[in-house]
Amino acid sequence: MIDKTWASAEEAVADIPDGASLAVGGFGLSGNPMGLISALHAQGTHDLSIVSNNCGVDDWGLGILLNDKRIRKMTSSYVGENKEFERQFLSGELELELTPQGTLAEKLRAGGSGIAAFFTQTGVGTQVAEGGLPRRYDGSGGVAVASPVKDVRTFEVTGSPKEYVLEEAIVTDYALVHAKKADRHGNLVFNKAARNFNPLAAMAGRICIVQAEEVVNAGVLDPEEIHLPGIYVHRIVEVGPDIEKRIERRTVSVAQALSRDIPEGA
Repeated sequence: MIDKTWASAEEAVADIPDGASLAVGGFGLSGNPMGLISALHAQGTHDLSIVSNNCGVDDWGLGILLNDKRIRKMTSSYVGENKEFERQFLSGELELELTPQGTLAEKLRAGGSGIAAFFTQTGVGTQVAEGGLPRRYDGSGGVAVASPVKDVRTFEVTGSPKEYVLEEAIVTDYALVHAKKADRHGNLVFNKAARNFNPLAAMAGRICIVQAEEVVNAGVLDPEEIHLPGIYVHRIVEVGPDIEKRIERRTVSVAQALSRDIPEGA
């Protein structure tokens, strides 16, 4: 078996070219592969097409690439926490393919499973299926690029005929992923909420690059605790357990705030 460990995040992402497509794990700021994103930002890569649930916030996650206008297109489910994202999209500087969250997850999983497309009820009767969703504005309020009409067919999956919309799978040039543990062969373990889009992003990338808080020798991980097999993983960088992890919105109740001497509303 191949030892897939690399010495640094910088070396692991060094061959990602301008114009590459990336699937990036994370949900909000949970499970963001921040070491890999920072290394990619530092090397100046631009004109990226990124598939991720969201685009981080203004100064963290994929937001640091967005702020420096390194991203050409985002395929996402949620973009509500990033003011710069809103500005770039409405001004025509950024293309957005807004995709229902479950559909996005399945598009990534399908891509990694060799499934070209699938039918789903999600989006039937809306612009997701009928087309016309703005993907890029022209800078003056008009729509420069709109989503296309998708194929809709009727199936009797549940015993009665219902319409389903065809969604194509996603495969990207690279995937950037965060894991709690990895062994040297690439088997991965994710921690709690960080097991969100990370396994799916890993599956969809032709070359999957993982930052892991801990890397162990082959055979150390119990097969029952492995969430993603190493067949999907190509490069692993150990980042240690003390990497910075941010929370988008820290919310506590008044009672918790008082019990912890936290000012109300903090």
